Amino acid sequence: MDAARENPSHSHSEIPCTLKPCLSEPVPFEKSAKKSLPCRQTAITYQLIDEGSFYLLSRPQRFGKSLLLDTLAELFEGNEPLFCGRAVHQQWDWTRRFPVTRISFADNTLHSRQALDTCIDHLLHVNTEKLGLPSGNARDIPSRFAEWIRNADRTHGQRVVILIDEYDNPVRDNLESPKLCRDMADGLLNLYSVIKDSGAHIRFAMLAGVSKFSTGTLFSGLNSLNDITLDARHSSLCVVVKPS
Repeated sequence: MDAARENPSHSHSEIPCTLKPCLSEPVPFEKSAKKSLPCRQTAITYQLIDEGSFYLLSRPQRFGKSLLLDTLAELFEGNEPLFCGRAVHQQWDWTRRFPVTRISFADNTLHSRQALDTCIDHLLHVNTEKLGLPSGNARDIPSRFAEWIRNADRTHGQRVVILIDEYDNPVRDNLESPKLCRDMADGLLNLYSVIKDSGAHIRFAMLAGVSKFSTGTLFSGLNSLNDITLDARHSSLCVVVKPS
């Protein structure tokens, strides 16, 4: 089992949320919205990781998707102090650290295929430097991303974690132009389709966004992802709840 050493057999309601902190008090999780991460949410997040590897999640804007991706990144990077006193702390294997890539289209308004390709190229470069990987020789985006994934696995000795925020934003920003919308979807598929083909080198991947384009014709190549958007078991996965 990759996520941790044991699989919890109890339900969410039975998972203790008053674990004894390993510091004087739990460290606030402040990567997004300066919120303290709810204890129960870490238990649900752990179960998500334990049960699968490739996910799609659609939620409205400002609904906690970025906080969820931040949580996943910190877990896989082994940032233990952030989770002291939370349900996941005693379940997670903190001796393992995975190479994590974060790709976000949240802050980019792109209105041409060239602009999208340039943005993707920049994001791959940033993640290459972040993980200290060799620059590689591939030129086109699919080959570069595939090479990046293999290099990250080889360099760090652990399979890769891929977290993509607002995966559909370049398409949603151009809905008034059907041709440009199709062009942007094709450009994104150059990136996303690599995930399916590189499964042997990937520990976990999640695409989060507002729409469900991936289940339609625009992103039909992503039908291998487990769409948990309407899965009742994960209905509260992104809800930001103040701890009592």
